[in-house]
Amino acid sequence: MTKWADSLIRISNHEVETLQKRLADIVERRQTAEMKVAALDAESEAEAMQAQGDVEAGWYMIGFRQGSKIRRDQALLEIDQILIEEAGARDALSLAFENLKKYEHVAEAAKVAKAKLAGKLEIAALDELGLRRAAVGGR
Repeated sequence: MTKWADSLIRISNHEVETLQKRLADIVERRQTAEMKVAALDAESEAEAMQAQGDVEAGWYMIGFRQGSKIRRDQALLEIDQILIEEAGARDALSLAFENLKKYEHVAEAAKVAKAKLAGKLEIAALDELGLRRAAVGGR
């Protein structure tokens, strides 16, 4: 393989690895946000169970539910934003993989073409040698 092909493939591999790490970070952030929503839901349910028999807790629950709804909505908005970012990262990674495969294909085609040319040159040299031997032997 030629140096330029090696360089392109190495750079492309680095880009793919970088994008894979970025996507993993985004997915981790999304999972953390989803866990936050689950924790908020569990906390709300636990508070509701605790306040069922207590009249004073009922007044407290109104404010708690409003605050809990606001925090939950913020977490869901964060998840939506992360999902958009994740889709973009997946698209970028897909494009980087496509480019890597193109570079590998071009490098392989260049390698095959170089091997074909070497084979043709070898055949031509052998034909030339055969013609010279025939010319010398024919005299």
